[in-house]
Amino acid sequence: MAAFVAFPRAINTGKRKVLKEYLLGIAEDTGFKTAKTYLASGNLLLWGDHKGGEALEAALEDALEARMGLRAEFMVRSPADMRAVVDGNPFKAEAEDHPSHVIVNFMKTPLPAGDEDILRSVISGPERFVASGRELYIDFPLSMADSVLDREWKKTKRTPVGTGRNWNTVLKLAEMLEA
Repeated sequence: MAAFVAFPRAINTGKRKVLKEYLLGIAEDTGFKTAKTYLASGNLLLWGDHKGGEALEAALEDALEARMGLRAEFMVRSPADMRAVVDGNPFKAEAEDHPSHVIVNFMKTPLPAGDEDILRSVISGPERFVASGRELYIDFPLSMADSVLDREWKKTKRTPVGTGRNWNTVLKLAEMLEA
């Protein structure tokens, strides 16, 4: 039996509310016998017979749209992917000091060539980031609330599809996948 965590993008914000029951329903619709949710951001843990990857992302996106008429992207990671994310954290000391301010942005694809330079050019505060494969690690040493990084990045009109989770959530989901 395979395990996965699915990170939906931009749900449970504003008018895009997706109840736990709907998430568990789309898990069932895509053939998973066991599923759990974690936190209101819609993190969905799945166990069953599936190969994962882009096919699972598309199946979850289609199932959500069929159930609710809502289209949202899902980023899916396996237990091995999550171990690599935890092991690859370039901000280990910062994650110990301020774990809720270290964010992993899970993306569908790696940042396109040149986007790292564009992102670095819009940073006007103390934020730092490291792109690694389909993950973007961001350290907000002071406060995410006071950061203008997201707003400045959006002005560039470059929007890799992804969704962020803080370090505490990343660790908990990795642990839950392994259990």
